[in-house]
Amino acid sequence: MNRPVASLGMYEHAAQRAANDRLWGEIARHLTARGIKAPAALDRSRPVEATWRDPALLFGQTCGYPLVQDPNLALRVIGIPVYVAPGCDQGRHLSYIVSRSDDHEAGLAAYRGRRAAINARHSNSGYNLLRAAVAPLARNGRFFADVVESGSHRASVDAIRRGDADIAAIDAVTYAALRRFEPDAIVGLRIIATTPPTPTLPFVTSRSTGIETVAALRIALAAVIADPALADARDALFLHDVIPAGAERYASVRALELDAITAGYPILQ
Repeated sequence: MNRPVASLGMYEHAAQRAANDRLWGEIARHLTARGIKAPAALDRSRPVEATWRDPALLFGQTCGYPLVQDPNLALRVIGIPVYVAPGCDQGRHLSYIVSRSDDHEAGLAAYRGRRAAINARHSNSGYNLLRAAVAPLARNGRFFADVVESGSHRASVDAIRRGDADIAAIDAVTYAALRRFEPDAIVGLRIIATTPPTPTLPFVTSRSTGIETVAALRIALAAVIADPALADARDALFLHDVIPAGAERYASVRALELDAITAGYPILQ
């Protein structure tokens, strides 16, 4: 049997790594006390996308878009995190559409024919939500002159500041982390619009994980949320609560994609 895997790489600014380690350490301790084998450390040896496809994934966090869009992604939702940050509310979040402060275009429609940066085409916050915001403004299936794939929200921010892109959608939790831990990274940016909200990035496990282990994971999550000794770690992650839930809660993510397709804008371009 493969060794179990744990990953928390979706929100891991350098200032949040220790908080993720503490959170996982306590989750693992609770699981071990119940006789469930848990890895001692988080897997940072490979991209998070690789851990999503590992049948040994015990605990991780994924984006909601591939969860509903990729039929080969065999994951089970454990719960929906509730974040305390601007743009987040009751297990939902949105993306901020940002541009340079010295770019005085008024409103999203004024960015027709400009260059957009996306973190990845499988991203809900950087791609799917931006497409949903732009779809009503597209003409003949096009809005931007070009779309560049940066690889991360942080890199999209850098691309705008350098002038390599004019606009991007940045996840509200990531933006809050930059504002708190690395404020210089967003100097010279402004928020020009917000996207529709969707459920936050779910905590997940492999679909092959047994139901008893899923229940134990939910109990462990509730324990770390309630533990006063972990208050500083939760604060570093903007994490307030975890709502037990299933994949059905992410139907709205898929609906935004289908609405864009119906509107004649299936691809962000």
